[in-house]
Amino acid sequence: MSRSGVRTRPVAVLLALGALAYTAWVLELVFQTGLDPIQAYVSELAAADQPLGGLFRATDLTAGLLVLAAAVCALSRCDRRRWSLAGWSGLALFGAATAVDSRLPLSCAPTADPVCAARETAGLVPATHTAHAVSSSLAMLGALTGVVALTVAARRYGWWPLLGVRLGPALVALELAATAWTLASVAAFQAGRGTWALGAGQRLQVLVVAIWLGALAVSVGRERRAWRS
Repeated sequence: MSRSGVRTRPVAVLLALGALAYTAWVLELVFQTGLDPIQAYVSELAAADQPLGGLFRATDLTAGLLVLAAAVCALSRCDRRRWSLAGWSGLALFGAATAVDSRLPLSCAPTADPVCAARETAGLVPATHTAHAVSSSLAMLGALTGVVALTVAARRYGWWPLLGVRLGPALVALELAATAWTLASVAAFQAGRGTWALGAGQRLQVLVVAIWLGALAVSVGRERRAWRS
């Protein structure tokens, strides 16, 4: 097995914890949020007017900081080949933007509240709505870059068979499909044509990222054991 150069123990632990925190939205299956998971943005769970908004903002902040720390740690020691640098840099952007995103919550839930949606369309909501859209877009851009680039690195450089051969390619394809679904749904909602199951598409999108992060954590951890054997 070729060495990726990553300091495996801290990176694996940080990635695993980050993946866990990034799935905190599944708590909506336990608690009554009042939002429809098929239609609502995931970020609406953390809106300022939502009863559990503080909880979801805290878990988003935690997830972002953990992934950012893992990526920075990896970048300081990783193999300096192109796909590796691009992948870890993408994850650093994802972590940083996710942390910032948690500090820029929506003021209300536009998919569940027609008044909120009308105010958003008219530009009568706080500037944090626009800032949140930018930070969310940067977070997903970083996630996509990391998912694609590190999966390619795993295949091209002979690293992490779990990520490069078994799970990675399928997760990349699923993530790209979920992203296309989410973008189309957002466009439809903003054009007043319904949500097109926006919530389901976005939840699939973030779930695949979390699963991929978990697979990366396992792969990095196994690399340590492989070097010792």
